[in-house]
Amino acid sequence: MVKLGRRAALAGTVSQMAGAAAAQANYPDRPIRLVVPAGAGGPTDVVARILQPHLSQILGQTVVVENKAGASGNIGSAMVAQAAPDGYTLLMAPSTNALTPALYGKTLGYDVVNGVTGISYVASVPLIVVVPTDGAKTLRELIATMKKEPGKYSYASSGNGGMIHLSGFLFLEKAGVEALHVPYRGSAPGMIDTIAGRHAFQVDTIGSSKGFIDAGKLRVLAVMADKRLPQLPDVPTVEEAVGFKLSINTWYVAQAPAAVPRPIIVKLNAVFNEALRNPEVVKRMAELAIEPIQSTPEEAKTYFDGQMAFWDPIVKASGAKPE
Repeated sequence: MVKLGRRAALAGTVSQMAGAAAAQANYPDRPIRLVVPAGAGGPTDVVARILQPHLSQILGQTVVVENKAGASGNIGSAMVAQAAPDGYTLLMAPSTNALTPALYGKTLGYDVVNGVTGISYVASVPLIVVVPTDGAKTLRELIATMKKEPGKYSYASSGNGGMIHLSGFLFLEKAGVEALHVPYRGSAPGMIDTIAGRHAFQVDTIGSSKGFIDAGKLRVLAVMADKRLPQLPDVPTVEEAVGFKLSINTWYVAQAPAAVPRPIIVKLNAVFNEALRNPEVVKRMAELAIEPIQSTPEEAKTYFDGQMAFWDPIVKASGAKPE
């Protein structure tokens, strides 16, 4: 075995450091993958594709949105966590990712806490409570109806253990009523059954519900937010409607593999923030009641970690199991 002298070893280390520094300085010099751990056309995909052309323009390299659906987002998320930490594979993490540790436990397949790091808290979307047009006229009436006949009514969600399911669960818990949870594979199938009157209510986003609301097939009873939404100025908040506070939103955080060098994370953070300030992005997001957020990488991580801590006991109390 040939032993390297100290000078040769030091030279090799210096050379590696110089190469790494050059790679960071030239970043990016090839296309970047932005992985969406959900199917095309869903809310996470919509946010990613609104940003994609602007990210590409600012970076001077193509950003490719790549859909990797499956296992409640775990397949795509694990792929990013296990990718080379060079800044060329990124994740648009939806709020559901903060629920999966409590839902899947040790079977999750990747380290949500230490396997990825925050780039930017990208956007927030408030949730709304909708009912069939021949259903309850107010949120107070909806609660009174369900209280009158416990166990008779049901509510739909886009999947077991997801943000929509748990928001409905938390609403019922705060209202002190019971209803059967019926999960679907996506929001739209559940919405169709809600419209048909098979469910008393559904929690969802404006983006998913707007077409049905505009067509007069659904009625909005309340928004799960601290204040009324500009898109629904006549719809009260939950607190205005029934007296208890309930502010929940779906959200999106851009993440990267944990070991991506700090200079690349800082550059990507600046790029996301610049894209989120673009008037075209702001306008398009406003149309869908999506609020663009700007943050530091540290704020993005702190927010994500805080959401995991908030939802952990709620997931466990709901009894939700992986699908």
